[in-house]
Amino acid sequence: MANAASGMAVHDECKLKFLELKAKRTHRFIIYMIEEKLKQVIVEKVGEPSLTYEDFMASLPADECRYAIYDFDFVTEENCQKSKIFFIAWSPDTSRVRSKMIYASSKDRFKRELDGIQVELQATDPTEMGLDVIKGRAN
Repeated sequence: MANAASGMAVHDECKLKFLELKAKRTHRFIIYMIEEKLKQVIVEKVGEPSLTYEDFMASLPADECRYAIYDFDFVTEENCQKSKIFFIAWSPDTSRVRSKMIYASSKDRFKRELDGIQVELQATDPTEMGLDVIKGRAN
């Protein structure tokens, strides 16, 4: 377990699932949550490779903060199949202030545990991480 600057530890499963996504592509997305009582980041949900971006969006709670990894497949203008790994810090306006502060203070430390993130997004409402935003940032 790594110890975060904010006092949040990172559960080993967080890195393990990320490596599976990055190397083996066994997951489309991973949603992480901070377990305040345990003071650690844990895996909340893992999405199968067949799931869509809409499935991913539906998996995020509407009024609670989360960290998420999304493996985005796309085709370039040169017709090349590519993929980019997105780190999304989901912090909806409707979430508790304490929760937003904990997630914000733990984010950089947690992100460093996951080697291979290519694009980072910060979102406070679904429009800030819509599919059009993801496509725009992937290129």
